[in-house]
Amino acid sequence: MEDSSSLIVTPQVTEEYTPSKGMEFASEEEAYTFYNEYARRAYFGIRKEYGNKCRKTKVLTSRRLVCDREGLRGKDVRDHKTNRARAKSRCGCDARMTVILNRDTKKYIVSEFVQEHNHQLHHSSTVHMIRSQRKMSVAQEIETDIAYDSGIRLKDTYQFFSTQVGGCDGLGYISRDQKNYLRTKRQRSLKYGEAGSLERYFSKKLKDNPSYYYAIQLDVDEQITNIFWVDARMQIDYNLFGDVLTFDTTYGTNRAARPLGVFLGLNHHRETVVFGASLLYDETIESFIWLFETFLEAMNAKKTSNNIY
Repeated sequence: MEDSSSLIVTPQVTEEYTPSKGMEFASEEEAYTFYNEYARRAYFGIRKEYGNKCRKTKVLTSRRLVCDREGLRGKDVRDHKTNRARAKSRCGCDARMTVILNRDTKKYIVSEFVQEHNHQLHHSSTVHMIRSQRKMSVAQEIETDIAYDSGIRLKDTYQFFSTQVGGCDGLGYISRDQKNYLRTKRQRSLKYGEAGSLERYFSKKLKDNPSYYYAIQLDVDEQITNIFWVDARMQIDYNLFGDVLTFDTTYGTNRAARPLGVFLGLNHHRETVVFGASLLYDETIESFIWLFETFLEAMNAKKTSNNIY
């Protein structure tokens, strides 16, 4: 195990591709692209850590981009169920680049650049498989669309494409990237008009009924991924009959449709009652975790003896 407390690794990248304080970018996307290219040449991955926005204009005023091994992982509740220790993906690395918006020039300026890492970097032969470096080509996206529209399972599609290039490494992406691509494609179908209508609808419901609760999850590109809502009647029913409930996504029967998920239970008359509803843009573990945590938050985290089926 590497000793991150004493190890210092400084990437050797030509000045042309190395960030420096005072460097200017026309947009946040341009800053991300530049830092990601630097990271590719330096053999490490990056991610967006946080960004600040002006409350009035909603314009991004700063963004910090960090090494993907920044921070430390919290204790995984699944660890006691595993037969072997999970690899530690984070080690508190401080390598980062921060940009801030110059309100006069409307450009993003590099205000901070930390070059040193506290861990070994990737090998040049594997850097293309780092999450921030992986990318499906246009041709690969088209092939995925054709296979999906033909009803071929994603798992089978990925295996077939892999054999064509001599293995998974030759693809330049992993099976999850295929799933994310289709997920993002569905997200893009939610046009601004529809998203704006949803926001106006929820705002009106909240104004009419302060007990109304809704939550919208955004991805790193600030596209809508999942939506959850619950009204006062649902909250009352949950408090009365929520000891046992079920979560059902079978309402979204069309493969192209967004899955509609509902939390259901039975009242004292054995009648079905709804505790909450959601629109999911996929059915990944991450989406369900967000949904269940949001549901508990909406219900004031009542956990007691609840069982979800």
